[in-house]
Amino acid sequence: MPERYIARSTAIAARLLGGEMMVMSAADSTFFTLNEVASAIWQAADGCTPLSKIVASKICTDFDVDRERAQRGADRFVDELSQHGILLVSDQPMMEMDSSPSRESR
Repeated sequence: MPERYIARSTAIAARLLGGEMMVMSAADSTFFTLNEVASAIWQAADGCTPLSKIVASKICTDFDVDRERAQRGADRFVDELSQHGILLVSDQPMMEMDSSPSRESR
């Protein structure tokens, strides 16, 4: 399977509350509450680090889960949020992204 690179969209509003990330799409007002694992993936989504490396270096080590299971969960999470335009996905590294969650006005 080819590498996937993920980055946070700038067309979102996001806040960290009590260890959980709250994310809302500006495009369709879809709201997500991310658990600790999803929040770790979200925070590591810099557009330059492959998802497989995020899973191996953050998820597997920080949450003591086997790599195959962690990768399946990460793939599902990325697929769902990318359908709402909250995460951007590419098969190549993207330009350096602003790592802070932002809010875009239209």
